[in-house]
Amino acid sequence: MRSLSIGATGMLAQQLNVEVISHNIANMNTTAYTRRRVEFQDLLYQNLRRTGSQSADDGSIVPVGVQLGLGVKTAAVYRITTPGNLTLTENSLDTAINGRGYFQITLPNGETAYTRAGAFQMSDEGTIVTVDGFAADPNITIPANAIDVTINSSGEVLVKLDGQVEPQNVGQFQLATFANEAGLLAIGENLFLETPASGTATVGTPGDEGFGKLQQGFLETSNVNVVEEITNLITAQRAYEMNSKVIETSDQMMATISNLR
Repeated sequence: MRSLSIGATGMLAQQLNVEVISHNIANMNTTAYTRRRVEFQDLLYQNLRRTGSQSADDGSIVPVGVQLGLGVKTAAVYRITTPGNLTLTENSLDTAINGRGYFQITLPNGETAYTRAGAFQMSDEGTIVTVDGFAADPNITIPANAIDVTINSSGEVLVKLDGQVEPQNVGQFQLATFANEAGLLAIGENLFLETPASGTATVGTPGDEGFGKLQQGFLETSNVNVVEEITNLITAQRAYEMNSKVIETSDQMMATISNLR
């Protein structure tokens, strides 16, 4: 019976749906996390009687054929890239992007990664790094005798040195934008890599046209809506139960046939 395998595809699809929802809920407090959503498609169809075929020698056309679907499949798990809210931290190196753009991060292998998580720290050499110790690109170093650090909306890092009145510019953040942000490859640790689907990075200065501005002392929160995720979880659970009921009913029908004498 086709309904057995069709019900199985439905259960597998909803199992994956629950896994994606659980991943969203688990990251509800992850800085700058963008929630995921599953997109489903119907599977191939079996044409028992093809629509539009001739039903007689006089050229009569079958108006409606017989097509039997074979279930459901997962087409994509894509990121919804709407920004989260900004939360005040009052940490001088915490920096949020208000608008479009990604910070550039240099990985240990020399490759450039991208992130919206601006929870920056300082290395033992004064370099601005991520919580994993990966340096920001371009490289920005805070002098050891700096007594205050200011990051303005255009990404300039200004430090006030002990004994000096005027602040000193030690570098400037650059942001990268992509034609298709959802096409970036997530590698964990709030980092993404460029892919052919995302397009080539366009690098610019914060505040320029098409680029967001920076806000010091803030971090971007996750864009996960817990109420919506719980609602989706309940819906997925009910769909899973209904697909299991299809398998149970098909099994009962097969048992009825096997008991015929």
